[in-house]
Amino acid sequence: MPRPVRLFDSAAYRIAFACAGAFALANVLLGMFVYVAAHRAIVAQVEGQIVEESKSLLAEYREGGLRELHYAIHEREDGVSANGLVYAVYSPQGRQIDGAMRTGKPPKPGWSNIRFADPVEGPDPARALTVLLPDGSRLVVAADKQKVERIDDIIVSLFALALLLILLFGASAALLIGRYLQRRLAGVANAADAIVAGRMHERIPVGPRNDEFDRLAATLNAMLDRIADLMTNLRQVSSDVAHDLRTPLAQLRQQLEHSLARPQDAPAQRAVLEDACERIDEVLGLFAAILRISALEGSPRRAFAPMALEPFVTDLCEIYAPAVEDGGRSLTWLLDSGCEIEGDRELLAQALINLLDNAQIHTPPGTAIGVTLTRDGDECRLTVSDNGPGVPEADRARIAQRFTRLETSRSTPGHGLGLSLVQAIVRVHGGRMETGGNAPGLRVTLVFPGN
Repeated sequence: MPRPVRLFDSAAYRIAFACAGAFALANVLLGMFVYVAAHRAIVAQVEGQIVEESKSLLAEYREGGLRELHYAIHEREDGVSANGLVYAVYSPQGRQIDGAMRTGKPPKPGWSNIRFADPVEGPDPARALTVLLPDGSRLVVAADKQKVERIDDIIVSLFALALLLILLFGASAALLIGRYLQRRLAGVANAADAIVAGRMHERIPVGPRNDEFDRLAATLNAMLDRIADLMTNLRQVSSDVAHDLRTPLAQLRQQLEHSLARPQDAPAQRAVLEDACERIDEVLGLFAAILRISALEGSPRRAFAPMALEPFVTDLCEIYAPAVEDGGRSLTWLLDSGCEIEGDRELLAQALINLLDNAQIHTPPGTAIGVTLTRDGDECRLTVSDNGPGVPEADRARIAQRFTRLETSRSTPGHGLGLSLVQAIVRVHGGRMETGGNAPGLRVTLVFPGN
């Protein structure tokens, strides 16, 4: 029985909750920073108020001594709600002689934290500044810490409430995000399970937003399409190899049997053996072409280097033109300069020769064969065209498949691997092969990314 899936067994939920937790932690750190900064700012403001009040009372003392200081303190204590400060004056002997604040004993000079008797709330903490007067008395100005503590409590309460809301919102968002991620990843998993089960046509759903998941799904679908094409091609190759090899091997065996059954006739046997060698060479050529295509589909790029196509194609056309003319056809070329690519000269020469061979083999004498090279933006387009019988539009999509031979070509030599080899060479170079009509005839274009 499968183990039930828990919430945190899902990587999507773990990631979502980790992000929510990190966000909540960041807010806790921010709250601590704000709390400390606000507390220090308020304390500094209170201390500044105490300092200003102490300076004002000292000025009163300098003008009229303890008498004037007494009047100033009582005026302020009558309006205690105006500034929230409390006062006390102690004699040099430590006895309180003025002010309503009761501390029990005089504080030490300078800043200190004290407790005083609040007539309403009882003992309260306060921040006090004690100043020695010229006659040895002590002036104490203090501020009740209750106001600072009240503001601190408000800040803590607000951030606690904010943290609770953030945790609730973060947990909700994490659940939604985790569910969304699970749903998007489930499409990939379901498609993979279907393909494993044998439903090779299944694909990953692609949404309309073109986000990262959609682009990943499109890439994986393209990969699956390519794999499906290769598997189809493999099945076709297996069937076609068996079919194409059966005929020459059967004929070879029959000829050898006839040779053995005949009387010893050296010239006749020699002719049979020569024909057998030709058929064996045909079979070996077939396997060599298959192996060459397989090697190219492995994408070897060891001999790739920058090369200009115009002089390269010109040399090939000049070399090949006499053979074309001997066959009763004509070859012309029109090439643009400035087409440079990264390529393998040997492979590209083989591709162009295969196209020219096809144009000769599948067209009647008198056909005009043309080669053009043009630059189209970032692409270089090498085209081989003819004005022969051409290929029906319905068959153009499959003429590059291995062992594909149209009915009109059954009587011509070959195994249907020429255009397959050309297409493999173009793909190794990062390009594509396009086929189209030439009104009349066929046009095959090799498109390469330019430098």
